[in-house]
Amino acid sequence: MTQQNNIRKMFFEQGLNISDIAKETNNDRKTVRKYLFQEDWSPETQRVPVNKSKSKLDPFMAEIDEWLVADKKARKKQRHTAKRVYERLCILHADHFDCGYKTVANYVARRKKEIYTQREGFLPLVHLAGEAQIDFGSADFYEHGCLHSGHYLNISFPYSNQGYTQLFKGENQECLFQGMINIFNHIAGVPMRIWFDNPSTIVTRILKDGKRDLTDAFLRFQNHFGFEAAFCNPSSGHEKGSVEGKVGYHRRNLLVPVPQLTQLKLFNEELLIRCDEDAKRCHYKKEQVIATLHLEDRKTLLTLPRNSFEACRYESVSVDPYGKFTLEKGLHEYSSAPKFAGEKAQLKITAYEVIVLDDHLRAVITHTRLYGSTRQESMQWIPYLEQLSIRPGALKYTGIYQLLPTPLQQYMDLCSKSERGKLLKAILKITNDSDFDKAVNAVSEAVSYGATDPDSLMAIYSRMMLPEFKIKPLELPDTVPVLAKIKSNAEAYDMILKHAGRIRC
Repeated sequence: MTQQNNIRKMFFEQGLNISDIAKETNNDRKTVRKYLFQEDWSPETQRVPVNKSKSKLDPFMAEIDEWLVADKKARKKQRHTAKRVYERLCILHADHFDCGYKTVANYVARRKKEIYTQREGFLPLVHLAGEAQIDFGSADFYEHGCLHSGHYLNISFPYSNQGYTQLFKGENQECLFQGMINIFNHIAGVPMRIWFDNPSTIVTRILKDGKRDLTDAFLRFQNHFGFEAAFCNPSSGHEKGSVEGKVGYHRRNLLVPVPQLTQLKLFNEELLIRCDEDAKRCHYKKEQVIATLHLEDRKTLLTLPRNSFEACRYESVSVDPYGKFTLEKGLHEYSSAPKFAGEKAQLKITAYEVIVLDDHLRAVITHTRLYGSTRQESMQWIPYLEQLSIRPGALKYTGIYQLLPTPLQQYMDLCSKSERGKLLKAILKITNDSDFDKAVNAVSEAVSYGATDPDSLMAIYSRMMLPEFKIKPLELPDTVPVLAKIKSNAEAYDMILKHAGRIRC
């Protein structure tokens, strides 16, 4: 800039011509003219020079990356150092490896920073194979004709865009764990790092330094499977955009129309297979099949633990005088057994079931778990019927009698005291053979007939369970002639009688 400024001074202030200036400054006339008549003197953009020369380490970078990524499955103190990487390369490629240690050390330090040291609360710009993101979505479904406001767990692998989903009736801790276990078992491995929002099912508090207080149950789950848990910033679900997109994609492509199913567990198995089928399409950006890219994800998965993990929680509840207890702040009521009346009962609660345990932690009663914000009740009658069949005389002196459906109360009132025990055993047998509703239906019909003996009740039940008998339409052979249509009046019948014994063709 000093020389350019001197050239302009010589011309505009000293009055020298272009030729004299060129001789004095030892510049070309064109160069002098350029600086004299230049109009734009804004700073020029400086381009960073690109080093296009190849490094001697280039042929070995993929191998080093493979070692460093595989290290994520190992203990921290058993991972490759730069020195160990250098030594292995020297041994494995002794005939053509001629890189210096510093070149290897610089590359290892940079790659370790990209693979391991990502800031808390921020997603990496480049998604590594084997990383996963998790989120829930909401979708309705019918089970046995009953509508449920469901929730479906989504796991997305951003590197390959592979996704998996599992449908549940709730979004609680047990559903989260069960859905993850189902997917881990299906893909035969565990993602190295999994990104979450900050759900209350696993995060109890977000601290000022960005760390989280996690629930004991989640810490047990995480330690069992060995993955690293990472969390988005509060109210920043966009930071895990891959799974956010999968939530909508899975709903539109796997849950439309509204699913009609008979067993949720079987439907979830089918969903995993459909997710595999969906991966046969091409990646939206990488121009490769998603299933092919997902093989790279699977190579980095952690090995499944040898012991299975029970996705459940144990809880102790108080049982009322009728042998019932409640969950979800009194919304959902369940039966136990008469022997638990007025006592404490131990429960095992999973995503699908509520199981009442005895003193030896053996299952006594298993209920299908209730969901929703309305009051609901689940009754298992077998323990009550067993107790009553042993002591039928005490029927009307217990609270159990008031719990019985109206048809059963009416039936017990019609029966004599000597017949009640036998009838209760018959009702118990029907309940064991089919279910309590079938027993109530049989009793209702028995009441209408006034049949109060056990044999009649069992006969009614047997008839109800018989398949409907349908007569197949009779097909006549071709040799049977077709009768002509006749008028529907008395004269027509007279005509037929005159030709009695002869076939009219």
